[in-house]
Amino acid sequence: MAGTLTLSTKTSPFPWAAAAIATYTEKAELSFDESASGVTLDFEGSKITDEAEIVRTLAKAGGLSDESTKTQTYFELAKTLPKVTAVPAILTSLDSLDDYLAFRTFLVGHDITAADFIVWGALKASVKLIGLLKNNKHVHLSRWYSYIEALDSTQLAQTSFIEAKASKARSNKTAASFALGLQNAKEGEVVTRFPPEPSGYLHIGHAKAAMLNQYFAKMYKGKLIIRFDDTNPTKERTEFEETILEDLSLLDVHGDILTHTSDYFDKLYELALQLIKEGKAYADDTEQAQMRDERFKGIASKHRDDGVEDNLKHFAEMKTGSEEGVRWCVRAKMSVDNPNKALRDPVIYRCNLLHHHRTGDKWKVYPTYDFACPVVDSIEGVTHALRTNEYRDRNPQYYWMIEALGLRPVHIWDFSRLNFIYTLLSKRKLHWFVDSGLVRGWDDPRFPTVRGIRRRGLTVEALRQFMLAQGPSQAIVSLEWDTLWTLNKKIIDPIAPRFWAIEKEGMYVFRSVFFDLHVSDTPFNRVPVKVNGGPTTPEVKTLPKHKKNPDVGEKKTVFASQLLIEQEDALSFEDQEEVTLMDWGNAIVRKKNLDDSGKVISIEVDLHLEGDFRKTKKKITWLAAPTPEHPLIDATLLDYDYLITKKKLEENDELKDFVTPETEFREEVYADANIVDLKKGDIIQFERKGYYIFDGKSQDGKPEFIHIPDGRAASIASKAGSTADTPTPARQARAEAKKLESMKPTSDTPVDTKMYQIPQVYGDLKSVETPVETKMYKTNNIYDS
Repeated sequence: MAGTLTLSTKTSPFPWAAAAIATYTEKAELSFDESASGVTLDFEGSKITDEAEIVRTLAKAGGLSDESTKTQTYFELAKTLPKVTAVPAILTSLDSLDDYLAFRTFLVGHDITAADFIVWGALKASVKLIGLLKNNKHVHLSRWYSYIEALDSTQLAQTSFIEAKASKARSNKTAASFALGLQNAKEGEVVTRFPPEPSGYLHIGHAKAAMLNQYFAKMYKGKLIIRFDDTNPTKERTEFEETILEDLSLLDVHGDILTHTSDYFDKLYELALQLIKEGKAYADDTEQAQMRDERFKGIASKHRDDGVEDNLKHFAEMKTGSEEGVRWCVRAKMSVDNPNKALRDPVIYRCNLLHHHRTGDKWKVYPTYDFACPVVDSIEGVTHALRTNEYRDRNPQYYWMIEALGLRPVHIWDFSRLNFIYTLLSKRKLHWFVDSGLVRGWDDPRFPTVRGIRRRGLTVEALRQFMLAQGPSQAIVSLEWDTLWTLNKKIIDPIAPRFWAIEKEGMYVFRSVFFDLHVSDTPFNRVPVKVNGGPTTPEVKTLPKHKKNPDVGEKKTVFASQLLIEQEDALSFEDQEEVTLMDWGNAIVRKKNLDDSGKVISIEVDLHLEGDFRKTKKKITWLAAPTPEHPLIDATLLDYDYLITKKKLEENDELKDFVTPETEFREEVYADANIVDLKKGDIIQFERKGYYIFDGKSQDGKPEFIHIPDGRAASIASKAGSTADTPTPARQARAEAKKLESMKPTSDTPVDTKMYQIPQVYGDLKSVETPVETKMYKTNNIYDS
C-alpha cells in the first residue's frame, strides 16, 4: 500500500471520487478521522489536499491515468456541476452526458479512467443530482453511474464510510484490510483449504491464495488444510508434492492437516453413481470438439435423455478402462442453454489409463476438479473456499454439485487473481523457458516461482504484507512490481549490513539462445589512488556494519595509503576538488593521470581530515589495495531483466517473438573481505550499488550476489530498449554490445524507430494523383521540398 487517504465522515460534500479510486487502484488505504478537515492523501512523501489532484495522482499510480484533453474537460465539469443550482442548467449537463454515453461504456477511451471516477464522485456527492437521475430520464447515464457504483471496490469504499460513521468514525484503516471478514464465520470453527495440483512449482499467484487461506484460518482460530488435488495422472508426480511443501515452507505457510483428493476416490465414485441413478448425470461419447461446439451453441447431447441403466452400463465400462469405456465420459445434467456456459452439462468424470502416483492402477476413471473440489470441501469440513474470481462463472456449478448430492454447504470467498507486468504465470510458458535453456531452472531469480522470488531477495514478510494489502479487491489488473519491492526494502534496510565493492572489470552480458552470446570486457575499471598523509602501513579499525543499527554487528576496515576506487568516480573528479572518502574523511585531488583513450589510470590525493564532509558533493566508496595480509575477495554481482519485452502477452501473441535478448548481467568486483562470513541467503547492501542477496559460490569458487530491486523506477524498469540516462550496469553492457552490432537497418525516417521499412503503398508519393473529382481545396504534399 503506497499511501494513506485520510477522510472525515463529516466532510460535505464527501470526497467520493477520491475514496472510490483509492480502493479501486489499491494505492492508498482509507483512514477515517473525525478531526480531519477535508481530505488528505499522504503519498510517497507528499501531502495532497485537493480532491481532483488526489484522483489524478492515484489514477496515474494505478495505471488509469489518461492525458487526453477530454479528461481535463470532465475534471472541470465535476468541479462546476455541484455548484449549479438552476434545474434547467443541471438537466442540460445531464442530457449532454446521457447523449455522449449512448454508444460508449466509459467517458474516455475503452477502459475506466480518472474521468469516470471524478464525474461519478461529483454526482454521488450531490443529493439534487442523484434525485434528478432517479427520474429515469437519463438511461445511459444511469447505466454508467450504476456500473461505477456496483464495482466491488466502490462498494468497499461505501461500506467503509458506513462502518466508520456507525462506529463514531474511530480511526480505522479499511481500504485494503480484511475487516469485513468471512461470511458467517465463527471463531474456532473456520476451516480453509489450499488445494494445489502436484504438477509443478508454486508461483507468486499461488502464494497469494496460500497466504490468504492461512491468514483467515489464524484470524478465526481455525484450521488450514493443505490438499493435493491429484485427479490427473497425466501431470502429477510425487516429487512435485515434496517441492510444493518446500515452497509453502519458504512462504512460512504450514497447514494443520495434509490430505489428497485421491483419499476420497471411492466416495467420489459412489456419489457419481448416485447422480446417475437420480437422473442428474449421464454418460456421453460425443467427440470432444463436437461437444465443445454443442455446448457453445446450446445444443443438447444425443445421450442427454438416455436411461439410467444405459448410463450405469457405460460408466461401468469406463471404470474398467476398456476400449469401449475410454470413449465415454460422465456429464452433470445441469442445463443445455444456460447463459452461463459453465452450467451447460460439464464433464464430471473421464477415463485416464496412466499409472497414478498414489493409487497405482486401481482406477481408470477420475473425477474432474469441478466435481471433486466442492465434494471434498464439504466432506473435509471446509467452511470457506477461497477462489480467484476467474472461477466466478463456475461458482453456481460448485453450489449445484453440493445441493444435488445433499451435502453440507460451503461458502465461497472470491478474490482477484494476481498479475504482474512483464511476468508469465502460465506453467506451460514457464516450462518452455526451462526446456529452452533460457533460464537455469525453476528457482531461477528471473522466474515468478516462489523459489525464484525468494532467491531474488524477496522476504516472506514483504510478500505477506503485499498480499494482505490487496484485501478483498476484485479488480483484475496487471500490477507493477514497485509496491512489492518498496515494501521489501523497508523490511531489509534496517537490518542489512553494509559492505563495499569496487568494480574490477567490465560487464558480461549473457543473451538468450536466440541471440549471439556477447562478452563485453572493459578491463581496469578499478583505479589505484595514492593517499598522501595516509598510514605508512595498513591499519585495521573496527566499524559498525550498519551506522543506524549497532545490533547488526561490527566489521574490520583496512585503512592504507594505497586505495582502489571505481573508474566512474575517478572520471568525475576535478583537479583540486575536495571529496569525501566514506568512513575516513576528506581528501583533495592533486593529480589525475589519463591514458590516450581518456581513462583514468591513477590518482593522487592529499588527506584533509579537517575538511567538512557536509560541503563536499562526492562521497566515495573505496577499498584498500590488496596485500597478502589484507586480501580482497573476487566476487560477482548479478542483475536481471524481465524475461519478456511486453507488459502483457495477448492470447494470440507468439511467446518467442517477445523474449528479451539480454536478461542476465554479471559484474566482476573486488569485495570487502568481511563478506567471507556470510551464509547463503544473507541480505546485504553494497553501499552506492544497492541491496544484494548472497547466492552462494559459483563453480570457480567466487561468491555471487544477486541484486534486489528496491522499488525505485530505475531498479524495476525493463532494461530492454530503455532510453533513460541513468548509467546502470545493464545499460552500460548494452552500449558495449551495440558497438559490435553490424547489421543495422537503414531508414530515411527522420526519427528513431523500431519499425522495419516497407515500400510505399502508392510508390513515389510525389506522383500520387486523386483519381476522382473532388470539391476539396488543393494542398501541397507535405513531402514536397
